[in-house]
Amino acid sequence: MFAAFKKKLAQCASRLRSSKHFALCQKGATALEFALVAAPFLALLVALFETALVFFAGRVLDEVTEEASRYILTGQAQQSNMTQSQFKNYVCTSADTATLVSALFNCNNLMVNVQNYTDFASANTSSPTLNFTNGTVTNTWNYSPGSPGSIVVVQIMYQWPVILGPLGFNLSNLSNGNRLLVSTAVFKSEPY
Repeated sequence: MFAAFKKKLAQCASRLRSSKHFALCQKGATALEFALVAAPFLALLVALFETALVFFAGRVLDEVTEEASRYILTGQAQQSNMTQSQFKNYVCTSADTATLVSALFNCNNLMVNVQNYTDFASANTSSPTLNFTNGTVTNTWNYSPGSPGSIVVVQIMYQWPVILGPLGFNLSNLSNGNRLLVSTAVFKSEPY
């Protein structure tokens, strides 16, 4: 059996010495074709995974903002004289969606902006521009939950770290390479 294997090996080696036979050989075509297709395929998988993760994180932030804003909507935050840091702590620990928040986000990096207005027309719901100093956000956020009947805009923001994908795929929208996720809830406070 070893002799037969040795004979086959010798035949293959003699065939490969011929350049004409090497050019016509089809045995490695599949491996070469896979090597050409593998890089774009893997790049597509990375881009797809990154996009799905950012979308999921944004959706979770929307859910958290909706739930936390109810605390202001019903007047519970105002009646307990809740501060901005206490409200942020409520978002991270006391809300029903707190387990999702702590699993996906670093609560220290959540930014909360709460403003009240007299009517819906004057309410500003645009995404804020972040200012950075040495990589740290230097914006001062408002916390003014208003009184009964006030129009309130609650914005919860998070800088989602983006892994730069292959082939120039990039989801970042901030100068530091992260993506700013912003979730906004606008409502009229209930009479409490």
